Amino acid sequence: MKKSLAVISILLVAVVANAEVYSLQQCIDTAVANNIALLKQKNTYESSSIQYKQSLANLSPNISAGASQMWSFGRATGSDNVISSNNAATTSFNLSASLLLFDGLAMKFAIDQTRASMLSSEATINAAELQLQLNISSMYLQVLLNKQLLLAAQQQVDDTQRTLHKDSLLLQANRLAEGEVYAVIAQLGNEQLQAIQAQNNVQLALLNLAQAMNIDPLGFDIYDIPLEQLQEGTALPSRDEVLDLALSQRPEIRAQQYAIDAQEAMLKQQKAAYSPTLSANAGMGTSYYNIQGVDNAGFGEQLGKNLQATVGLTLSIPIYNRMQTPYAVKQQKIALDNARLALEQQKQDIRKEVEQAYYNALNALTEAQAAEQALTNAQVALDYLQKKYEAGRSSAYEYTTAKTTFAKAQTTLLQAQYNYLFRVRILHYYAGTAL
Repeated sequence: MKKSLAVISILLVAVVANAEVYSLQQCIDTAVANNIALLKQKNTYESSSIQYKQSLANLSPNISAGASQMWSFGRATGSDNVISSNNAATTSFNLSASLLLFDGLAMKFAIDQTRASMLSSEATINAAELQLQLNISSMYLQVLLNKQLLLAAQQQVDDTQRTLHKDSLLLQANRLAEGEVYAVIAQLGNEQLQAIQAQNNVQLALLNLAQAMNIDPLGFDIYDIPLEQLQEGTALPSRDEVLDLALSQRPEIRAQQYAIDAQEAMLKQQKAAYSPTLSANAGMGTSYYNIQGVDNAGFGEQLGKNLQATVGLTLSIPIYNRMQTPYAVKQQKIALDNARLALEQQKQDIRKEVEQAYYNALNALTEAQAAEQALTNAQVALDYLQKKYEAGRSSAYEYTTAKTTFAKAQTTLLQAQYNYLFRVRILHYYAGTAL
């Protein structure tokens, strides 16, 4: 067992020496940059941004140009009633433009709808980033906790090894029973096993964090943050303050509010279909004719003489379109009502989550305080029994039992402290404030 621990320690030193060490912010930035789901959401935002730009471009006129070349072959009756060959070629050019002057403000409402959809998509990305930051922070804290548990386990092993060394000398001097030494050896074996398990937990937590960041876990490590530094500014915030901030600032709420704005704009678009549309049109064209057997004017001369221009207005008044517009308006009203209900549901969910998070943090705080007192009591009991054991007035069983109780109390306190840190971070996550 000692050899196994020594080999593990040597390997750990080698791994840590070659490790690429990340801070918490670096872990978050890497995870945000590599998260596939988040990247897909950003693509969705880019698509909605393009749709918004297109809706703005729809206000501009539509301009097009064209050209054609036609040939005709065969015999036809001329103006002199004589049938003759009438092969001809026609070349034409045209330029046209149209501008929608009024459509019941449908295009304006389309701009409002695409802009709201774009902002909703952006808020959704912000919400996903915040959730990812919380997940990474949780995993980072789990690594730190497991490292603290490993240090505590290794400390227990070191203490027991020193006790075993002293007891071995006492056994050689016939001042201690052999059974007492065996009890300490058994305790040492159990503590060494716990140290190995603690080390495995550290590696597993690092693996989970690396996978969440989508990086190679080989040679990956994080900077150790002292517990005292982590506990700075972690006073339990007010539940009502967190709730107010969550309902007013959470990106999920903003995303749903923008979704309502988009549905309202779409409803106005549907109603705009009741209005007439007015558009302006303009065009210009010219052509060149070449008829076989006829003295044709030159190409440039014909293009100048055959030039034509048109300007006009087009009014379209909707009368009946098989009830498509009324039914579309009704469907859109339902969609708008569902969007409003979704916002209320989102608020209710956040309220429940904040209340649960607050009471979880409050319970974690009381558990940490109780665990701290339990550790103090276990330390006093261990010190007392250690003195009695060293004086030969207590058995090794009593001493090792006190050590086990102290180790459990130490582990419980560390878990309670890190659990409280995580619970407070959740509250700050809902409040939108950094910790």
